[in-house]
Order: sequence, then structure tokens, then C-alpha cells
Amino acid sequence: MSEQLDRIDLRMLRLLQGNGRLSNAELAKLVSISPATCHRRTQRLFDKGYIGGVRAAVAPRKVDRGALVIVGVVLDRSTPQSFGDFEKAIAKLKFVLDCHLVAGDFDFFLKIRVKDIEDFNRIHGEKLIALPGVRQTRTFFVMKEVIDNAPLDF
Repeated sequence: MSEQLDRIDLRMLRLLQGNGRLSNAELAKLVSISPATCHRRTQRLFDKGYIGGVRAAVAPRKVDRGALVIVGVVLDRSTPQSFGDFEKAIAKLKFVLDCHLVAGDFDFFLKIRVKDIEDFNRIHGEKLIALPGVRQTRTFFVMKEVIDNAPLDF
């Protein structure tokens, strides 16, 4: 952990992870500092990249994206060019929530939210296998989300 953060900064980060809707006044009160000081500290946390953004956690089922799918992707070549081509193409697909370059049996893991299995089947056939360099995909349908997007522990 960075030496630039003191215990107040760390407490602010923990509180904001738990509730990004805290007002500046509420946050200041919870960490026992003035609202002006809290605002300056929060802005510094944004400016230094400790907080990358604030967004709402939308309930997937409420917006017809109740099925979570993890896809392992193997490319036909393990070269910087093939990885770069794949990464540029995958970044354009709005249904992909996460894409991670990994070590092991796969080159990438994708986290995808879809309506249902039929929706995924269409996307797989039309979009995923057509991505540059894709040799193989292996699909894992999530049966139960035990932990999803847990806050960082620090």
C-alpha cells in the first residue's frame, strides 16, 4: 500500500466502497474531519487514481441480463500482435463486462451478461468465434453468484 495514504484516507476509501452515494458532509462526519478537508482529500484520491470512478450497481435481472457466462478463449497464436488484435476487437463488444489476459490453459477469460442461453448462443455464433485469432472457446454458465464484485480488502 502506498505511504501517501494515511488512516483517514484508507477509512474514506473503505466507506466509499461500501456506499458511493455518501455525501461529502456524511463522509466528513464519519471520518471526523471538516467537510472542506474531506472534499480536498476525496478530490486528491480521484486525482491520484485511488478512485477510478463512481457508478451505480444495476441489478442484472431487472434489465433482462440475468444470465452470467464466463468464457475461456484460446487464440491460434501467442504473439503480441494476435493479443493486440483480439484486445482491440473485444473492447468494442458492449456485452463483455470483463476481459482478462491470463496464464494457463486459456489466453483470456471473458465475463458476459446475457438474457438467457439462447441469447448467448446467438452472440457466440455471431460475435465471439468471429473475433480475430480465436481458435477455441470454452463456456461456463454460472449457476449461482456466491460473491460478485466484493470490495477490496486493505
